[in-house]
Amino acid sequence: MLKCLGDTPMKEILVELERRRSEAWAGGGEKRVAAQHARGKLTARERLQVLLDDHSFEEIDIYVEHRCTDFGMGETRIPGDGVVIGSGTINGRTVYVFAKDFTVFGGSLSETHAAKIVKLQDMALKNRAPVIGLFDAGGARIQEGVAALGGYGEVFVRNVMASGVTPQISVIMGPCAGGDVYSPAMTDFIFMVRDTSYMFVTGPDVVKTVTNEIVTSEELGGASVHTTKSSVADGAFDNDVETLLQMRRLIDFLPVNNQADLPELRSWDEPNRIDRSLDSLIPDNPNKPYDMKELILKVVDEGDFFEIQPGHAKNIIVGFARMEGRTVGVVANQPMVLAGVLDIDASKKAARFVRFCDCFNIPVVTFVDVPGFLPGTAQEYGGLIKHGAKLLYAFAEATVPKVTVITRKAYGGAYDVMSSKHLRGDFNYAWPTAEIAVMGAKGAVEILYRSELGDPIKIAERTKEYQERFANPFVAAERGYIDDVIMPHATRSRISRALRLLRNKSLENPWKKHDNIPL
Repeated sequence: MLKCLGDTPMKEILVELERRRSEAWAGGGEKRVAAQHARGKLTARERLQVLLDDHSFEEIDIYVEHRCTDFGMGETRIPGDGVVIGSGTINGRTVYVFAKDFTVFGGSLSETHAAKIVKLQDMALKNRAPVIGLFDAGGARIQEGVAALGGYGEVFVRNVMASGVTPQISVIMGPCAGGDVYSPAMTDFIFMVRDTSYMFVTGPDVVKTVTNEIVTSEELGGASVHTTKSSVADGAFDNDVETLLQMRRLIDFLPVNNQADLPELRSWDEPNRIDRSLDSLIPDNPNKPYDMKELILKVVDEGDFFEIQPGHAKNIIVGFARMEGRTVGVVANQPMVLAGVLDIDASKKAARFVRFCDCFNIPVVTFVDVPGFLPGTAQEYGGLIKHGAKLLYAFAEATVPKVTVITRKAYGGAYDVMSSKHLRGDFNYAWPTAEIAVMGAKGAVEILYRSELGDPIKIAERTKEYQERFANPFVAAERGYIDDVIMPHATRSRISRALRLLRNKSLENPWKKHDNIPL
């Protein structure tokens, strides 16, 4: 047998192997690669080099080609068929990745292209590791018709099966249209690149034909739209490199699956650190706003906070941080925007985030300053009752450790909704400035003493009386709804201690096939 593999035959085999690999690595060729670069975009393989640890990428199915012969497709076959798939590591932890290659058939999805993604999804689920998809494609390959559509369906099913089992992240780095948008929509997070990426079900030409609207791709589905108005995307960054580096940062916060331990990084930030500046964070005037993000940054490890959907529903803040090196999810009302009220968008944004944290056993820390739900016909007609119930449902359903700190207002039903003791909160603290009541003093007095409204002196006395009775946390503390009234400067140490005590928390909900959250 050794004689059969003499020097010459083996050299020829190696030369052929190198030729085939070079052909696959070349993608759509120099001209199309140059066009990709001219748009300010990296190629699929260049993106994977930025995303993954050096020399960690293990590519599979590099030689796969489409099988379509219609419309002259049989004459054009490019190895890889428009998508690069494989596994690698991010800071040493395994992830599975696919990157659509716009230089090959515009990254369009064919039957074999879909089969590659499905193979990767199956491998990731079997091995319980995250999947990151880099999208840069024009949708289904028209020449293949229903075969391509069937491929989409197979991908969608895997998205659903992996939901809540392994993290799934979609990064939109170019066009993403038609059936391509629904796979990202079922993943946990979607991020976009400003000015070079967009998402829509139907493009500007179809919109013009059907509705006579004239709209650009950016106006219809650019990052500015999806990170502020539609809430489809969780964030956007300025270019490919920044986006991919931020994905590396995000993965560091996430466990690899729903049974894995939380990632734990060595922290040099003292858990019992005291920050005296927090004692003066709350203004003397109860109607004056302050920045809740300042509190978050001063409490979490080293001020490192990865915010989710920072441009949408700014009246509530959600994101990932660490306490004593371990990941936590943070939910906080933002008094700087709409006084921190809960409305439809804020409720949906926070509910989805809380449910993600619960799926992957990430403790939730909640900072509360909420005057209630936003009133008005627009909110009521839009279904505030149902959407507000999503957040209530998410907090009540969650079995992860839950630590809540009320900094100022916690009024009405919004008090209950924001991870209160009644929704199975584990440790519920309040600052001395906290006000826990059905409503603010002015509104309460106008209802309780309606007959005295004509007498401003009496009304002033009644208002002062009400404030003295309820504009503090002690009534709730007397009933055990607040576990302790803490000094603001000690917030970090108290949260750290609470989370330490809750590391072995075990709580199970009654068995069910699945719940029926109000959608």
